[in-house]
This record gives sequence, C-alpha cells and structure tokens, in this order.
Amino acid sequence: MKEYDHQEIEARWQKKWWDWDIDKVGFDPSKPKCYVLDMFPYPSGEGLHVGHPKGYIATDIYSRYQKMRGFNVLHPMGWDAFGLPAENYAIKNKVHPKVAVAENIAYFKSQLKKIGFNYDWEHEINTTDPAYYKWTQWIFLKLFEKGLAYESWEPINWCPSCQTGLANEDLEDGKCERCGSMVEKKPMRQWMLKITDYAERLLADIDGLNWPESIKESQRNWIGKSEGVLVKFEITNSKSETKNPKEIEVFTTRPDTIFGVTFLAISPELAKKWLDDGWEASEEVKNFIDELLQWRATNNFKTDPEKKGLATGILAVNPANNEQVPVWITNYVLGDVGTGAVMAVPAHDERDFDFAQKYNLLISDAPLVSREEGINSSGGINTVRYKLKDWVFSRQRYWGEPIPLIHCEKCGVVSVPEKDLPVVLPEVEHYEPTGTGESPLANITDWVNTTCPKCGGLGKRETNTMPQWAGSCWYYIAYTVSEKLKSQITNSKVSDLIFNASDLNYWLPVDMYVGGTEHATRHLIYARFWHKVLFDLGYVSYPEPFTKLKNQGLVLGEDGRKMSKRWGNVVNPDDVIELYGADTLRLYEMFMGPFEQGGVWSTNSMIGMRRFLERIWRLMDKVGEVGTLNSETEVLFNQTIKKVGEDIIAFQFNTAISSLMILVNKLEELTQAPKNVFETVLILLAPFAPHLTDELWGRLGHAKSIHLQAWPKFNETKLISEQTTISVQVNGKMRGTINIKHDDGEEEVLNQLKNDPAFAKWLAKGIERAIYVPDRLINIITRPLLDDGSNK
Repeated sequence: MKEYDHQEIEARWQKKWWDWDIDKVGFDPSKPKCYVLDMFPYPSGEGLHVGHPKGYIATDIYSRYQKMRGFNVLHPMGWDAFGLPAENYAIKNKVHPKVAVAENIAYFKSQLKKIGFNYDWEHEINTTDPAYYKWTQWIFLKLFEKGLAYESWEPINWCPSCQTGLANEDLEDGKCERCGSMVEKKPMRQWMLKITDYAERLLADIDGLNWPESIKESQRNWIGKSEGVLVKFEITNSKSETKNPKEIEVFTTRPDTIFGVTFLAISPELAKKWLDDGWEASEEVKNFIDELLQWRATNNFKTDPEKKGLATGILAVNPANNEQVPVWITNYVLGDVGTGAVMAVPAHDERDFDFAQKYNLLISDAPLVSREEGINSSGGINTVRYKLKDWVFSRQRYWGEPIPLIHCEKCGVVSVPEKDLPVVLPEVEHYEPTGTGESPLANITDWVNTTCPKCGGLGKRETNTMPQWAGSCWYYIAYTVSEKLKSQITNSKVSDLIFNASDLNYWLPVDMYVGGTEHATRHLIYARFWHKVLFDLGYVSYPEPFTKLKNQGLVLGEDGRKMSKRWGNVVNPDDVIELYGADTLRLYEMFMGPFEQGGVWSTNSMIGMRRFLERIWRLMDKVGEVGTLNSETEVLFNQTIKKVGEDIIAFQFNTAISSLMILVNKLEELTQAPKNVFETVLILLAPFAPHLTDELWGRLGHAKSIHLQAWPKFNETKLISEQTTISVQVNGKMRGTINIKHDDGEEEVLNQLKNDPAFAKWLAKGIERAIYVPDRLINIITRPLLDDGSNK
C-alpha cells in the first residue's frame, strides 16, 4: 500500500463529509439527544493558535462517540463577535467592525474546517447578525418588563482607555481585562440588570451542577453570601428641621462585639449621598469627601492604603448600651460593601484598632457576648447580604446590540414594540468612542430621533449599547432553533417563533459544556441568570442551562509562556496540519496530558503521534479474513473496547490513546490481523483520527462512512484472562514470576513451582511453609539447615 499522504486524504474526506451531509442534525424524538457545546470564540484577527482547538477536539471526540452510541447529537459552532475586542481591533486596523468581523470569521471557519470537526454548519450563529440580536433585544425587554433592568447614575467602573463603563466581572486586579488600564470610578447614566434578585437561587443551585468544584467555589465566592445583622444607630445631634441624616444602618456579621463599638466608620460614597440629600456639613468635611472620592477614582482597587479619616461632628447612639459614639469618614470602608458603614470595634478588629490608635480614639475592653444577646440588646434584625452587585449592562461604544428602549418626555422610558425588533445598529463612517459618557450613536440624529410607540409624540432612542456578554447569555438556545431564527427575521409576535418551539425543549439543557476557566464568574454567571429569568417566564423547561461542565488546561508556547503575538511564540495550526496532518494534531493535543491540566507545546514531539498513525496505516497490510487472537490478546482487545469508551466519557483522552497504542503493539506481533478486529480498532480510533480511519474503512470495502457505524460492544466474559502472573518470593526475596490460572490454589501453585527448573535451586532446601496471596504473590519459607548440614 502506498505511503500515508495526509494532505490528500484529509482534503478528500472533508469534501466527502460535506457532500454527504454526514454531520447534519435535526429534531428526532425517536432518539435520545446529546447536546455538546463549545464556548464559542471571539473571532480575532490573528486567527486560531494551536492552544485554541484543545477544547474543540475534545468535544468533537465526545460527540462522535455519542453519535456512534445511538444518540442524536447536536454539536454546533458560532461566533461571539460583538463588543470591545472586535471594536478595538477595528479601530487599531482602521477598518469598520462589520468588515473586520466578517473577514475574521471567514478565516476562523477555514481553520476549523481543516481540523475535521463534525459541526453542522447549518446551525451556525453570529451574535452581530440582526436575525440573532433581535432575540437578544427581545430577552432584554423581558428583563425590563419584569423590573430587572433599570437606569442608574451610580459611580461605575470606567476604563479611560476603552472609554466605556465596565462590570465588576470585567476587571482583573482593578484593571480593565481587555486593555490592562487602571479602572476609575465615574458616575454616569447606565443600564443595570438586577442579577442580585437571583443571588440566592444562583448560589443554591450550584450544588446540583456537575461542574468542576473549583468553578463552583469561584461562583460561590463571587456571589459572596453573608448572614448577619442589620443594626440601626440613631443620630443624636441631628436637628429635626434639617436634612441631616437621622440614623445610620450597619450590617455586621459580629453582633457579639456590639458592646465594644467605640466609633462608626462610613465610606466617602455614603457621605457624598448625605451631601446630595442636603446634609449641612462643614467645608472641611466636604473637601475631605471630595479628596477621598478623587483618590478612589484611580486607586480604589489598590490594597491596604494608609488609613485616613475625619470626624464628621455627628454622634450616634449604640442601641446596645445607649453610649454615644462619634462618626468618622474613612478611606478603608467601601461604599459598595454592606451599607457603606461599619461599627468599629478596635478591640476585636485589626483595621479598626490601627485607625483608633492613629486618631487616638477609645479602645473599649468590653467583653464579647453571645450572638443572641448581641442581637437582642441592639434590636438588630437578621439579614443576608451578597458580595454580588447588579450587572453594569450598558456600554458607551458603537459595536454592540442597541438597547431597544425609547425615551419620551411624556411617557418616560418605553419598550420598542416586538413587531419593530430588531432595532438595527445603524451604518456609520465614524464609530470611535466619544469619551464623554455617551455612545457614538448619540450623534446620529436621524437614528436617535423617533416616535414614542406609546403616545405617538417625539422620542429618542437609547444610545448605549449592550456588552459583549449579552449575546453569549442565550446562544446555546439559538443553536437549537437556528433554522427558524434565520428563516424569519420579522414577525408580529416574535416569541411565537422561537420560544414555543419543540426543538428548544427537545435539546435543552446542554449535556456537555466545554471551555476555559476564565469564564467562571462572567459568562457562566450571566448565562445562568438569564436562563433562570426565562425559566420563570415559562420559556425554558429547566432551571439550569448547562448540566455538565469541563475545563481544558492551557496550552503554553514552547518557551513555557502563554501563546501571544507579543512573545512571538504563537504556533498556527494550519502550519502543523500541513506538515503532520489534522489527525496527528488531534491525537497530539489529547495525548499531552490530562485534559484539565496545561502543558507546553512541542511541534517536534508531534512526530510520535504521526508514527503511531503510520503504524496503523501499515497494519492494514497484515489484515486477513482468517487471522485469530490468542486468549491473552483477546482479553486485551475487549479491555481496550471497554476502556476507550469509559475514558472518552470521563474526558481521559490521553489514557484512551495509550490503550489503543498497547493494543496496536500486540496486533503488530501477529502474522495476520483478523479483519473484524482491525475494523473494531478503526472504529475505536475514529473519534480521534476521523480522516485516516474513514480512508482505511473504505479500503476495507465499506461504502458508508465509519462515523455512521455503531460503537463496538465488549464481551464481559473476555475481560479477565484465564491466566495471571504472580510474583514468587523465597524467604522474602523476589526470585521471579510464574503464570497461573485464576482459580489455582496454594497447592496447585506449589506443585507448579516444584516442577519449574527456574526455581529448583531456591527450593532445594525443602519447603517449610508458604504464604499465598491469590493472583498476586507467593512467599516460600524454606527449611533451615541442621548442624549436620541436612534439613531433615
């Protein structure tokens, strides 16, 4: 047989699969379903590097295996193409985002096709397609109608480089996750989503998810539930006729320290709110508040700043003992944590102690009391607080879904009617961010000025856009109804088109979801939130979107660093495929180590997987109709069938490949390999190396693709060999091994040893006794020699 030409074989089979529609999938209630999903990529201009396909290869293997087991498998792919990454790339390269996204998607798609994935491209979706984001807008309107979307002027995270607001989840150590700039706090108009209304359910339902424990714990910590007590401190020197504050609410998890409170510490944000409400503070206090807020705007996330404070002149009463305590504005209390006010107990808190020492405040030695006594004496109310904050949802950028709302002076904020969806993003020549807190859309008067759908008067469209995360909050739903989504862009009542579809209820929830750990507290929380809202509204049938989650480890460059254009260590899969082939790439990535662990890429090491495929190619020459397996190889054959299937289910692809290698080694020892055995080996290998196996399958005389075959069954009675090898020790020292039957007892083993010349010299003294561990070892104790040299 001619040499293995991967380039010719892979191109030919990819065309055949396309022509045969082998990967086409649809609604089929006669079969059990299996929905396998990759976290869809943002199509960057650089394209894929070899680290990106790791998760895609894994889901491809898993989905091919499940298809062979008789499942109706949905394994789709699409593009997360709205948002800051695409717009920043377009600005840098002086091209419109729409043009850049189209070019990048085409490049990504060509790269993915070369690897031989079994995606049904009829289910492809793109978050920037108006037919798609019509539904993103529709879901937003449902959130708005349910009171879960609201307008706010609270200070938010502002990236001075990207010139847009950011959610807490978009930050890394106080910096913009996208550009690395230090984030500021800036008050501006924005739309918020009340994810906090779902905090308890998001937390409680984590326990039932089949996800990595590290991801579940990250979500628990991000939601940050605290059970404590709300204590009210009345202000004693606030005149009733003024607008000065009358009381301060404090949330504490330590009511047992209530008798040790010597001052109240409040955040500058709370103090600013008092000023806005009419508090008659001194100029010194006002200036101090401004100073702290200005400092916090650029340093809010730095750790352990030098503690600073100023007395407000306000006195509050400790409800537990009726003692007056001063109120101080400090820089170590955060406005978005708890109530923005802390009851300071220097004797039991290090921060309070340091502050009290610096400003010579009282440090009380009042003893701790029981929690119950602390609550009862302070009149505190048991309450729960969460670290999770409402989602800053709007962006002051161009490249995003328009928010489907209209501002009317008479009616207020009004929803765009369903029949008018989608609100299409207008074509513009200049889309750069303004930096003013307004989106570039605000300057397009022809688009902004419209009619109020409620009163018919003048209205203005909302000009902020949605964040990148909006489209990914429901894309797993879109895949299940993609044909309907594409076929009808307009409809009088859009919800009748998608959310009453039988396809949606057939496919959901996702059975296997695979992606990176970086989405633990962003996409995965946001998507769970949206899904629970849709569940409450009756549009989906399950309370969680993703039943099972797997995370792939990071593939590092050959220099041990993260692959990046910056480091010059990026390896393009196109180059690897041209040199070694897609099947070699697939096997190598899965053989690098456990799926969840990272690894260092080595192009030179791929030769091992290439040689393994070449061995299988040459093994074809040994295939015959009359070959048989000995009992030992037959056991190994059945064990391999069992192990490969179990390992695929467990995402232990490296050990599955290792098992196949061991079996191939045995088959190479045969004079002739039985055809039915070789066919089974090809089926076991098919999910990993789809091109080579389909080629050899066809050469064996089969007209249909190997990927349409049933997964082989193993023989339960052939999983254990009739014989086993045990260790032989003499007086505790290892002297060799022997093969015995599984059911041999001690007497049979001893008889076999006595007749084995290899052990004759060790047993010449005679056997006094033996210690036998069935199927593992035998330790023989020989007779000691007497004074006359005999052992009688």
